[in-house]
Amino acid sequence: MARFLNRLTSLGVKSLPPGKHADGGGLWFHRRVDGGAQWFLRITVHGRRREMGLGGYPDVGLKDARAQAERCRMLAKAGTDPIKARINERSTQIRNLRSLNDVTQDAFESLKASLKGDGKNGRWLSPLERHVLPTLGGMPVAEIDQRDIRDVLQPIWNDKAATAIKALNRLSRVLQHGAALGLDVDLQAPQKAKALLGKQRHTETHIKAMPWADVPAFYFSLGEDQTATALKLLILTAVRSHPLRHMRLDQIKDTVWTIPADAMKGQKGKTSDFAVPLSTEAQRLIEAQKPLARDGFLFPGVRRGVISDATLGRFMQRRGLDDRPHGFRSSFRDWTADQTDTPMEVAETALSHSVGNKVTKSYLRTDYLDRRAVLMERWSAFVTGETPTVVAFPKGSEYGSRRRRISKDPTVG
Repeated sequence: MARFLNRLTSLGVKSLPPGKHADGGGLWFHRRVDGGAQWFLRITVHGRRREMGLGGYPDVGLKDARAQAERCRMLAKAGTDPIKARINERSTQIRNLRSLNDVTQDAFESLKASLKGDGKNGRWLSPLERHVLPTLGGMPVAEIDQRDIRDVLQPIWNDKAATAIKALNRLSRVLQHGAALGLDVDLQAPQKAKALLGKQRHTETHIKAMPWADVPAFYFSLGEDQTATALKLLILTAVRSHPLRHMRLDQIKDTVWTIPADAMKGQKGKTSDFAVPLSTEAQRLIEAQKPLARDGFLFPGVRRGVISDATLGRFMQRRGLDDRPHGFRSSFRDWTADQTDTPMEVAETALSHSVGNKVTKSYLRTDYLDRRAVLMERWSAFVTGETPTVVAFPKGSEYGSRRRRISKDPTVG
């Protein structure tokens, strides 16, 4: 068959007249009457005769046309339709041109249902938007390798270690999403980038917390405006800022505030609702704040939504304090350890921390609500300088009829 191949020459093709000219093996050169020309291949696949274009001349020369024709003949011999194979190849190329920006947004849309607040606060995207997407966002995701990732994270790898790790982990999630979309991504690129970046030279710093002994004086200095009331409740309940700022009137029943699972730290579905016992002082503050509630929120924002986390932080900054609102959880925990004999399980549960290993937690069904109520009343008495009072759960409530007097003994048992 070799003598029927390669009939044309590169020089001869230039002067061929209008018409179809065979090079052999099904490869043809077609010169149009308008002077234009192109290559095409006639081939039989699965008993059907197919004709496919191989490109226009002179962009595709004789040598390239023959190489394409040989590849197509080999595919046909193996039982693959070369036309369909080319369509699939081009589809893959088009898919792989999707930018990191596009894939990141698509990944976020798929993930946000599992994120706290449906990801509306944007914190999941923040590390990527600040440190990765400005440089790599326009690149096809299939072209991103470990060197690209290393270069964008190197400036913050040691100075902002926690942020850099978040960015790396979330970029890994985006690449996994890209692979699920059928894109040709390097799933190992983030780990290879981490190896290139090396060990982080970073000393972990904890959120600054007010010493527990200073909390009563700070509490006494607070006024009765909305921000001050929010800070007071934050101190008294030892919860995180997000559920406190999003506290709703319908979450409060008698002396218990129930925080929905999706308002707790972590992803939706990972935690259950959390019951917070309200001390007498906490109940007083809530009653005083109720007239200012809007749309069901106890601490509404100026125009819409609720007050921001920055509002509480700036309040303390204006006081000249380095301590952070979140640090009052640490103040409470230190006071509990130093001034009471509260069991570790009760103290940690009061902070909504998980206690024990997986097996232990599967059998531990109590939330220590009555014991935490005693503890929170004692904490309130310390913070406000008042004498501890009787802790009572309303009769007939879903928490049962529980009544317990707080003794002067430091043991909360």
